[in-house]
Amino acid sequence: MFRRDRQERENLYKGPVGQRKFKRNGGLMLYDAVVIGVSAGGLAALTRLLGILPASYPVPVIVVQHRSRDERTLLEEVLQAKCKIRIRQVEEKETMNAGTAYLAPPDYHLLIEANHSFSLSYDAPVNYSRPSIDVMFETAAHVFGARLLGIILTGANADGSFGMKMIRKHGGTTIAQDPATAEYPEMPKSAIKTGSIQKIMELDAIGNFLLALAKK
Repeated sequence: MFRRDRQERENLYKGPVGQRKFKRNGGLMLYDAVVIGVSAGGLAALTRLLGILPASYPVPVIVVQHRSRDERTLLEEVLQAKCKIRIRQVEEKETMNAGTAYLAPPDYHLLIEANHSFSLSYDAPVNYSRPSIDVMFETAAHVFGARLLGIILTGANADGSFGMKMIRKHGGTTIAQDPATAEYPEMPKSAIKTGSIQKIMELDAIGNFLLALAKK
């Protein structure tokens, strides 16, 4: 998928999966991270989805939105104005924390490291995209295993389909937006065709699912 070869990636992700289990109301959360992939139509979808999450959301939310290489922080600024959860653009080697939605910066792949920090890569585009949803999903799947929730939303290409397969392969949970309700249905349709999607839901239902996790 990207420049690190298979052996290097296996060495990188060795160690206990889910070593930082987030807690809520004295109990363990089902997931240690939520990852979201979105492309065309993403601003409206993310506004509806992230806009209902509380500032105290108990796990980090990590988003790859396909965006122009010339864009800097406009997306984050627009979302923050409409969201209670903290919105920030990822910085190299930053450690993820609950109550924050992290967005991949323009023109860089976003990778999840075994210590739950972020790395940025300028490797070649994957699926014509940099950042690529597949790259982030695959690395997150290696790190979080069964404690990862993956969501694929509106988009006009197939990026994220392989990544959703990797999330399922490692025991994580997969949700696709119902293509009939997506502004651009191609991306969720492609993921569904892989056979790796467990739940197909309308956008508001996905939001309610995320809210329910915070109450468990």
